[in-house]
Amino acid sequence: SSGLTLSVSCLQPSCFGYPLSIFFIIINEFCERFSYYGMRAVLVLYFKYFLQWDDNLSTAIYHTFVALCYLTPILGALIADSWLGKFKTIVSLSIVYTIGQAVMSVSSINDLTDHNRDGSPDNVSVHIALSMTGLILIALGTGGIKPCVSAFGGDQFEDDQEKQRTRFFSIFYLSINAGSLLSTIITPILRAQECGIHSKQRCYPLAFGVPAALMAVALVVFIVGSRMYKKVQPQGNIMTQVAKCIGFAIKNRFRHRSKEFPKREHWLDWASEKYDKRLIAQTKMVLKVLFLYIPLPMFWALFDQQGSRWTLQATTMDGNFGAIQIQPDQMQTVNPILIILMVPVVDGLVYPLIKKCKINFTPLRKITVGMFLASLAFVAAALVQVQIDKTLPVFPAAGQSQIKVINLGTDNATVWFEPQIQNVNVTSMESTAYMTFETSQLLSFKVTSGNKITTQPTKLSEGSRYTLRVKNNATDIVAELLFDNVTSKPEEGNNLIRFINNLPDTINITMGDTSFGTLASLSASNYNLFPGGREYKITAIINSMPCSVTSKALGFGSAYTIVINKCSGENLDVTYSEDIPPNTVHMAWQIPQYFILTCAEVVFSVTGLEFSYSQAPSNMKAVLQAGWLLTVAVGNIIVLIVAGASKLSEQWAEYVLFAALLLAVCIIFAVMAYFYTYIDPSEIEAQLDEEEKQVKKDQDVYEKQGEADSQM
Repeated sequence: SSGLTLSVSCLQPSCFGYPLSIFFIIINEFCERFSYYGMRAVLVLYFKYFLQWDDNLSTAIYHTFVALCYLTPILGALIADSWLGKFKTIVSLSIVYTIGQAVMSVSSINDLTDHNRDGSPDNVSVHIALSMTGLILIALGTGGIKPCVSAFGGDQFEDDQEKQRTRFFSIFYLSINAGSLLSTIITPILRAQECGIHSKQRCYPLAFGVPAALMAVALVVFIVGSRMYKKVQPQGNIMTQVAKCIGFAIKNRFRHRSKEFPKREHWLDWASEKYDKRLIAQTKMVLKVLFLYIPLPMFWALFDQQGSRWTLQATTMDGNFGAIQIQPDQMQTVNPILIILMVPVVDGLVYPLIKKCKINFTPLRKITVGMFLASLAFVAAALVQVQIDKTLPVFPAAGQSQIKVINLGTDNATVWFEPQIQNVNVTSMESTAYMTFETSQLLSFKVTSGNKITTQPTKLSEGSRYTLRVKNNATDIVAELLFDNVTSKPEEGNNLIRFINNLPDTINITMGDTSFGTLASLSASNYNLFPGGREYKITAIINSMPCSVTSKALGFGSAYTIVINKCSGENLDVTYSEDIPPNTVHMAWQIPQYFILTCAEVVFSVTGLEFSYSQAPSNMKAVLQAGWLLTVAVGNIIVLIVAGASKLSEQWAEYVLFAALLLAVCIIFAVMAYFYTYIDPSEIEAQLDEEEKQVKKDQDVYEKQGEADSQM
């Protein structure tokens, strides 16, 4: 036994005045946050491009998952406080979490069900089932350990280490942001790689696999430090006591609802028959703060759309930052970068300046300002969206078709669309923009070029685009309609490229590493996808002779028809016809909205936690922590409801709607805050202590009096 005591005391070493055990906890938290935010960064794009869900379903499932992650902490706190204790809860739920991340990685392996090796999964439902299982396990894991890790870190300090404990929480918050920052930079880079056994795809298995590996590292690191930890036995959960107290008060009040019973000062006083005065007083304080929490979810409803709507917005933008190429899901890194920079600036510079100006910037005023700023950020997002919408191509609606004309000949040509709808002149080797027609009205077209003329009937299908190839040959005019199988912008900033062979010979074409096969004279290839932001080598083999040219630098989200005209020497002569214009709104335009939203987070989130702690009795911190996390969950549920019920076809209008809703909530909160009176829990508790002492004194006096009387 003495040997054991000795080993334990040796194993409580300290480093720079801190218990050594907290370094394991901070490394664990860094790895866990890396794992969570890394997986979350690419999640909405995984739904959209791998599972082929539309924007709305992807957004809905994303926010359902986030809501679940913030509902499970209540479960985690109950398990830790009432049953397993913090250490065992963290270990067991981390195992669940690691399994979830591994399942998520497996679910994104394309070759799992791609039996015909065409590059897309044959049985998507297998992938959906696996990824949903993975996400539920992750939500259980991350949520369950969330309330335990920071509290477990706090438990490692002695009562006289208040300063170190405060510093620990700052370092802890920093490790969260460092993990989140690194993972939001790294996982999108991994996702952008090409990998796969039979066909090359975006590398989601790697993007989910690295977070899974880091979660395993987090678990191992945490267990390694096991013998150093100070483990506090579970004390029973205060949340259950609070809930029982409230339940009893309501039940008791309902029982005594008739007039004959005298009213009590506060409805919670109806619990006094069963619960002591202290618990009732503490519950009153907690409910006072929880009441103020009611409007807060609206803030999180906007804040958490960074990972869904704002990421999807970035996919329609130009990510070319000169030397580096930014992926849409990497724009989220702006938030943690700004947080790390701004928390010290706001604390050290902004707040002291406000104080100097004799403005009383109370915590509730800070929260109100935070809500207003978040609302402003969404107005900025709407303005960016309006600019993006201007650059998006107009595709044919129901009942419409679109035609563009490419003149492949050396003479100018005129095309009449009959009966007398419109006519268009096309210069040699040029093309027109797409023209929109009512499908049922367009019956034929007539082409004149030089002194030749040809008329052809048309039979178009609704909602489709066509290219009319026109060429004045020596003997006749060739006029053929080509079906363009594209009715939306290419995703993820990729580009669609196809070729038309304008040479008399049959040719074989490759661009980069992609072969377009053999093309007969005047025929067209299918479209192929190419990543944006770079140039490609185009090679045509004509009569066994290679002829090549370097393409122009492709933008993002464009589509081109490249016409092969002639080969002089070894140089290929090509012309470009733009089918879909590239994304022209730069991703940098998202920075202002991220900046405003981060300012909002700094004054809202940090202040909110601080305020909760200052207004709650010491043993009720967990209840308020749970309440705070609950506001995040409810916020994500609000996104589902608003996005589902609004039925707004324009994305900018949805942003404005969210901004308006938050502004309205912000005004309500400002009114609530105006009538709130700040309290000092320690003062109230001291008063209760005093009263209890007085009661005890009176009892003692009464007992002594009773003894004296009996002796007489």
